[in-house]
Amino acid sequence: MFEGHDPYLVALSVAIAILGGYTGFALAARVRGASGVTRRVLLAGAAAFLAVGIWTMHFVGMLAASIPADAVYLVLPTMISFLICALVVGISLFFVSIGEPSLRRVISSAVLLGAGIVSMHYVGMHGLAGNFAIAHDLPMVLLSILIAIVTAYGGLRAFLARQDGIRLIASSIAFGIAVSGMHYTAMYGVNFVPLTAAAHHHDGSGLAASPQILSVVVAVLCFVIAAGFLLSLVPDPRRQTPAATAEVEGLVSPAAVAPAVAAPSAPITVTSPRLMPGPLGGIGQPPRPAPAPRLPVEGANGTHFIDAADVRSVRADAHYTRVHDGTRERMCPWSISQAEAQLDPGLFVRVHRSHIVAIPHVSFVRKEGDGAVIELDGPAPHRVPVSRAKIAEVKARLGLANRRQA
Repeated sequence: MFEGHDPYLVALSVAIAILGGYTGFALAARVRGASGVTRRVLLAGAAAFLAVGIWTMHFVGMLAASIPADAVYLVLPTMISFLICALVVGISLFFVSIGEPSLRRVISSAVLLGAGIVSMHYVGMHGLAGNFAIAHDLPMVLLSILIAIVTAYGGLRAFLARQDGIRLIASSIAFGIAVSGMHYTAMYGVNFVPLTAAAHHHDGSGLAASPQILSVVVAVLCFVIAAGFLLSLVPDPRRQTPAATAEVEGLVSPAAVAPAVAAPSAPITVTSPRLMPGPLGGIGQPPRPAPAPRLPVEGANGTHFIDAADVRSVRADAHYTRVHDGTRERMCPWSISQAEAQLDPGLFVRVHRSHIVAIPHVSFVRKEGDGAVIELDGPAPHRVPVSRAKIAEVKARLGLANRRQA
């Protein structure tokens, strides 16, 4: 029954799956930086948009297929298919969004996400009723399940990558391939077998919807997905706040001090400057507490601790940070400002509004554009950007300061 599909509706179904995946993963990306009720709302919203994307793609694909003219959609199995999908997808996102994303956790989440896609399809197919029987080709069923799980795994791995924009695009495309690839592979193995009047056993008393009603519902959901996609592109001010705050938390700008010195005609008034958190090793701060010897990191079984001497870099991730120990990154519950205040200023320096590095572990530095980039040693070396304003400080800490007089 794969022949006779409307190519425009097929393309629309794939696009809907990708847009639904982007919106769902965009919400899921904010789960780690949220807490309490906000975290639960984001998780539920992500699961709902992914489930709506799967459900809408399936029924756009069914509208594109050449099915018997007397076919109707039973409402109860159709609604159950959506609820099962939303529940399974929500559990999958919960596993991958909370705690350390270990390989076992990602594989389990991929299996659950693939199971949600498959269950939605076949329960939805069970809701298709008419004067016919549906026969499924077993090899195509197994292949469709494999496609759903493998592409779901690829989407989750892309989602957990470091680059926010690229990971969302890659994971949404992989999600669209998982949903549409599974659907059309399964439809390739579907056969509608006509029934005689004596063999027709469809219960006409059940609530059913015609393809025309279904097309209206699907059109509304397409608008919902498109609206959610557009809203997901709007920057979240709360996610921009840490970055803006990080720039203010630097050393006191000379331009800010200059007016107080360059105004001799003004009355001399002695005011106490408001103490602000300064960078590692900064001045004008209250006495620093003793540096933290260890940093907390979140693991699959709870909170672990790593020695500060083993830390290579700390990277801001919304309201939390990612700590690199030379082998991999792990989530730390501290904010970038809290990490800056807790780490030893003799060993660590904030080289960017989102990055702190351990100077003893720097193995490579070079200029790149207006800023610079440094590489940190370890079994898995990695590079960190240096902002233009921090180049001079980094050079001084590395013994590379320019000694020429201005």
